[in-house]
Amino acid sequence: MTKTRACPLRTLVWLYLLNASVLLTHEIDAAYWHEWQLFGIAGGIQLFLILNLAVVFIVLYGLKALAQGCAAGIVFSWVLVAGGWFAGIVHTYLIVSGDAAFRLPMSVLLLAATLILSSLQAIELVRSRRQAL
Repeated sequence: MTKTRACPLRTLVWLYLLNASVLLTHEIDAAYWHEWQLFGIAGGIQLFLILNLAVVFIVLYGLKALAQGCAAGIVFSWVLVAGGWFAGIVHTYLIVSGDAAFRLPMSVLLLAATLILSSLQAIELVRSRRQAL
């Protein structure tokens, strides 16, 4: 009998799915906190929804590409990592600066989770790249 080795792509897909779920849930939370006002985005909720429609499409397309083994899936994985780091770092800065938004326990948990999952996803992306060489 031969041992089967875990497919690195499978791990990447799961990390992507978990990170995407957390980050998209953060976007739902962002609507509660009126994030468009926090960042001074003109257009209010209407533009915020349009922007999030694009975000959801890109995230889902990236998951599809990754699951199918397309090179674009790796690119979108890095985009998701960057988005998770950006959200976590910017909101952490705002919280530390005294902003009242995103201070509920679940809001903080989502931000911490996306920082952690983005970091794990980045590590796995680097690891899978090294294994492919």
